[in-house]
Amino acid sequence: MHIRTLISRELYGKSSFALLRLRAKTFATDTNASNVTDLHPLCGIRILDLTRIVAGPYCTMILADMGAEVIKIERPYAGGDESRKWGPPFLKGTADSTYFLASNRNKKSACIDLKKGKNIIYDLVRKCDVLVENYVPGKLNEMDLGYDQLKVINPQLIYCSITGYGSLGPYAKRPGYDVIAASIGGLLHITGERDGPPSKVGVAVTDVATGLYAHGAILAALLQRARTKKGQKIDVNLLSTQVSMLINAASNYLNAGLESERWGTAHSSIVPYQSFKTANGYLTLGAGSDQQFKELCNLLKIEHIAENIKFKTNKDRVKNRQELVQLLEQIFIKDTSQNWMTLFANSSFPVGPVNSLKQLFEDQHIQSIDLVKCLPHPTAGSIKVVGPPVVFSEAKNDARTAPPLLAQHTEEILSSLLGYNKQEISDLKSKKIIE
Repeated sequence: MHIRTLISRELYGKSSFALLRLRAKTFATDTNASNVTDLHPLCGIRILDLTRIVAGPYCTMILADMGAEVIKIERPYAGGDESRKWGPPFLKGTADSTYFLASNRNKKSACIDLKKGKNIIYDLVRKCDVLVENYVPGKLNEMDLGYDQLKVINPQLIYCSITGYGSLGPYAKRPGYDVIAASIGGLLHITGERDGPPSKVGVAVTDVATGLYAHGAILAALLQRARTKKGQKIDVNLLSTQVSMLINAASNYLNAGLESERWGTAHSSIVPYQSFKTANGYLTLGAGSDQQFKELCNLLKIEHIAENIKFKTNKDRVKNRQELVQLLEQIFIKDTSQNWMTLFANSSFPVGPVNSLKQLFEDQHIQSIDLVKCLPHPTAGSIKVVGPPVVFSEAKNDARTAPPLLAQHTEEILSSLLGYNKQEISDLKSKKIIE
């Protein structure tokens, strides 16, 4: 019998903390634990990941960075997670897109047919603390893999559903996509140039924010389970996340009836606070106080502008926005972004160049904080990823292993974790239940 089974049986009914401490100790000494140690906050937590695309995988990647063992379940004989095919570009020497690499490090991949192999999923549920899925509401219930079915198997299971619109309401059965949630949720309406059409943000911010909400909710549920010894279901959805992200725009409408507009890079309530074209690019700056505006004018040698009655206070500057912005535009176009940054090096107001990705990753600050990590890859040699942005003083939070190849860990998980023998695994393969 596998040691984790022994531990689970021995400690059944004891405190969650005691169970996690012993499981963490076992996990830390496992040769396949990918350098996870007791210093990782989630060492000993095991997550069954039934998600694809962005929001769900981003959530489970954050948890994996903190040491959770994440078992990514993918479709056998169908290419796995759809985002593996979202290219070009593709990773050299593989069939995987670079898109897939962004949200799937520190995970193990097992290909299991959810319909024909639900008993394998049941076995995994017994071994896992958390299940995360992003199917349309009701889909997993039809396969007997919904929360009500699985909580009978594991009453301490935390079951997180990430959907487009939640499990209630007229939109519940609709599939969820970032740009659609951003459209319905008001983000596109307030994004873009003042007189231009709606515009999407350059990355899937609604997906990412939903993954962040989900990971925080899972951590909270784990803390609650340590007290109550009970699992629970968590519902997170793209649309609600997007509406919550409207922050001040939503508050302005709900409390003052003020409909938001598109402002490009400008701010509706602060002037100047936007990007300005320079001789070789763009520069973004903001003067959030009258003192900062005075400082800006002094550096630009237009001190008289700060004393002009039309621009002396922020209220005045908002009222006379167009005149002031045109004046600043005529100044900034005369020199390069680099020279302006040198001039503003010691300023108290916020300022920065609008970087291309090349400029971003060559930036001295980004390089000095070692944010980009290089990970060994089984077929491509190595890959680069943007590592975790959060740093702990007494814990580890790191990128350890490259995103897995499709089905890379199927046999390992079935044999080492579930105790399946070679013949059982061979039979499952012959029936195309696993890959």
